[in-house]
Amino acid sequence: MQKIVFLLLGALFGFVLSRAGATTYDFYAKLFLFEDFQLMWVIMSAAGVGVIGLGIIKRLRPNSILGRQPISLKGKPYKNTLIPGSLIFGLGWGLAGACPGTVLAMLGEGKLGAIFTILGILVGVYLHGLQMSKTQSKTQSTSKNFAVS
Repeated sequence: MQKIVFLLLGALFGFVLSRAGATTYDFYAKLFLFEDFQLMWVIMSAAGVGVIGLGIIKRLRPNSILGRQPISLKGKPYKNTLIPGSLIFGLGWGLAGACPGTVLAMLGEGKLGAIFTILGILVGVYLHGLQMSKTQSKTQSTSKNFAVS
């Protein structure tokens, strides 16, 4: 039952993204060229709803609707890779002309160019995983060296 609910909510979300223009390449191009701010208003509206929703969740501390488990909101620590990663993310977003969050809705509309964005996401996630595994193995070997001496 839970999977059906999530499928229906996902379909509804994709429909809303499509109607808002978030799946239209031209809207992204016009946004990045500062010609049309329709998508900026969509993004700002979503951020505003998110801020209000998170504030309500923090204040009321409700349980999740489907699992009836307490909702826990924890911040993440700052990492030095945040700024360069954000710049790479933004560069990819601008080059693809598509937000990674809307790319599945684009594919659902039959926009086959979204496949390239999906491939870019997969390559980026893979490269990030490789980098993280190298970083963790270096950290573990360094900590073993300190423990021995």
